[in-house]
Amino acid sequence: MVTESFLPEFSASRISEVADRLSEAGVGIIAGTLANAAGIYLAKTIPVDRLATFASSGLGAPPVWNIFCIDGGIAFTPDLGVVGDMRLRLDLDALRILDGGLAWAPTEIFDQNGAPLAIDPRGRLRRIQRDIEDAGLEALVGHELEFTITAADGTPLPRANWTPYGLGSVLDHEAFLTELLSATTAAGIPLEQLHAKFFASTVEFSLPPTTPLEAADAAVLARLITGRVARKHGLRASFSPFPITGGGGNAAHAHYSFSRRGESLFSGSDGPYGMTAEGASSMAGVIAALPGIQGILGGSILSGIRLRPRLFSGAYACWGRENRGAAVRFLEATRGNPHGANVEVKIVDPSSNPYLTTAVILGAALEGIRSSTVLPAEVTTSPADQTAEQQLASATVILPSALGEVLAALAASELAAHILGPDIIQSVLAVRRWELDHYGSSDADQLPEKFRFAWSI
Repeated sequence: MVTESFLPEFSASRISEVADRLSEAGVGIIAGTLANAAGIYLAKTIPVDRLATFASSGLGAPPVWNIFCIDGGIAFTPDLGVVGDMRLRLDLDALRILDGGLAWAPTEIFDQNGAPLAIDPRGRLRRIQRDIEDAGLEALVGHELEFTITAADGTPLPRANWTPYGLGSVLDHEAFLTELLSATTAAGIPLEQLHAKFFASTVEFSLPPTTPLEAADAAVLARLITGRVARKHGLRASFSPFPITGGGGNAAHAHYSFSRRGESLFSGSDGPYGMTAEGASSMAGVIAALPGIQGILGGSILSGIRLRPRLFSGAYACWGRENRGAAVRFLEATRGNPHGANVEVKIVDPSSNPYLTTAVILGAALEGIRSSTVLPAEVTTSPADQTAEQQLASATVILPSALGEVLAALAASELAAHILGPDIIQSVLAVRRWELDHYGSSDADQLPEKFRFAWSI
């Protein structure tokens, strides 16, 4: 199965122009990345004089790139095995020059004849973005990322004197975090804020809202920069959903907003908190879809440990204005919210693929609009404190933490298959079932250490 390509065919003059710019900047290596179904990051690296090949005909990669697992295993499927070849093409429009002679760009997947492959996560997000535009809508997406700082050898740092949101906690890593801010700004993705989180050595930063594809690219690039800067300072950065036994989890919250002809779907109307009917239906679509798409947003062997009630992880499928216990948090258009009204999906964690995460959230929101899905009653307290009657009135459902249940729901979700396509669903199920089969009966206390850097760069 193939889907239409939107990755442009770069002309020889355009490629030559980029190559000259790279050479003038002293770039020695270009890294082209692919985020696969397990949420891990793979790359091909080339010298500048090979740019034309990477951007036009592409570089070869076996189909099993899509199903490499977090432990180095391969989750073979009937369609993905030792036979065949893919071509990774570099997107020059997204290329960024970093320091130290390195440039980065995302890739998309094609067959040897140049046809785009449906298993490509970035290509799928392109299609969803086009579907949104065809519906007369503009979408903005912003990602928040949390990571845990460790020693260079990967061991946890001492936990003494860590204060959630504390200035002292930031100053303890001032040189590292200051360089992180300057490096992301230089790469064209200035961080909007950065602060210490609840759990020891955990930091969160927010990326500015932009188009869906650019936002997912920014999430990948920000991880790359974080990993590079941490290494320079004798540290490591873990993007695991649950990196340290007895500690807390890392999230990767995703925000989205819709507008039509410049008018927000989430403010200025007579719905809840100013929502339009379409805005409310988009949020209802996401809430209704959550049980089936949870395996995309946080379907790893460690995701369920993070997703616990009363820890701001969004363990309940429901919504509320500024309700951090709900899986879907609504941010109203107020003076204190300069980006305008938007929706945050809180159950996303960094073991997910940001292209698939963005695609499935926006796809569910768009389906909600198309189906005029009715928004359930708002949850105005902690979802964990609701009575049975309140849960029924607000259609609140606690999301499962058991990976087997999460994957069974994903496998049964017609909506997920419609949004992402069967090829992608098959590959996600393959790698996550590998995790369940190989580590589902393991001592849960040993898994955070084993996979502390599985999703890091």
